[in-house]
Amino acid sequence: MENRKLFRSKIQLLFTLYFNGYLRDIRLFKAFLDVPLKEFIPKEIQDQVRIYNDAPVLFYFNKERPETLRTISAPHMISIMLQELILNENDDLLILGAKSGYVAALAHKLAPNGRIVIIEANPKIANVTLENLRKANLLEKVEVIVGNPLLGFRERYPWQKILVTGAIKENRISTLLKQLDPNEGVLFAPIGEDLIQTYTQIIRYEENFYGKKHLQVRFTPLMTQVELDELKLDKDFEELDVTINNSRADKFIDISNMKNISVNYESTILDEVRLEPYSKSQSYDIKPENIFYAFLQHKDQTINSANNKENLEYLENIINSLEQIKTYNNFIRKEIEKRKISNSSVIDKKIKVIDKYQLEVNSVQKRIMKEMSKFQK
Repeated sequence: MENRKLFRSKIQLLFTLYFNGYLRDIRLFKAFLDVPLKEFIPKEIQDQVRIYNDAPVLFYFNKERPETLRTISAPHMISIMLQELILNENDDLLILGAKSGYVAALAHKLAPNGRIVIIEANPKIANVTLENLRKANLLEKVEVIVGNPLLGFRERYPWQKILVTGAIKENRISTLLKQLDPNEGVLFAPIGEDLIQTYTQIIRYEENFYGKKHLQVRFTPLMTQVELDELKLDKDFEELDVTINNSRADKFIDISNMKNISVNYESTILDEVRLEPYSKSQSYDIKPENIFYAFLQHKDQTINSANNKENLEYLENIINSLEQIKTYNNFIRKEIEKRKISNSSVIDKKIKVIDKYQLEVNSVQKRIMKEMSKFQK
């Protein structure tokens, strides 16, 4: 259960991501609400990192092997990753690089009926991730495997979606592209040779691949087979709980010499089509009313799983967050009034919608205050 200060920081962050155009999917907004970032950071370093800042968060550091330092990506980057994957509720997702399990936990909220597999080369990071997922009750939904991420996971392909969370060279993505579902499978990866990469979205239509380059990023390299072999010498390797993927015949293939797949970056197909789930009539775009309902659902879900003391603290959090919704609604109202729309009835209609939800927020606050009085007795 997040305390008031942390919860307030989360809400401020979510509205900042939304106002800056990074967070566009209400499902992801709700996922950020439901999944506590703190639970994916080891307790011994929780006080040393800043949670819910829009910056990468350290979750793993081995003093004897400084090069193994790993972070959970910044929230705006996670938003870009998961939204550009265009996740449907039934999609199977392959994640290359564990990110402490936090990204997988968020992705599960967008694809609750699909299977998620994480391939992580560092067995210690894999074990940390496994424990995080166990605490989040996600072991039945997310599998963690120690292996070489550059090889993907052929045993269960085709994958509807593949997310690469570390820097990867252009000539190494072909083996991953071959594992994409021929029916609009999507890969999202930071591709590049040097310190700076380009986050790239690639979609597969049968045997054709179309790419779109999004933004420049800086990621640590995806761990390779060489590093994995070195880590296997660690004395505690056999004590790990994660699945160790040792049985694969293609384990030592030199993928740098594999024939590259040609990706068409000239096509505008990714700009012209609106793939599911965003193509459905029921849009997942964030609106004032569905933000409000996301908070209500989150409140009910959390209260059902908390004891009385936690309920009281959490209800105080919700009261505070509803105040922020009211501030947000007022901001939207003013923005609508500023716009030059020839038909005044359109403005009136939009303002009536905002005012309606403002009244509902007030009503919910009163109901929550009533609930709080029960726990205070």
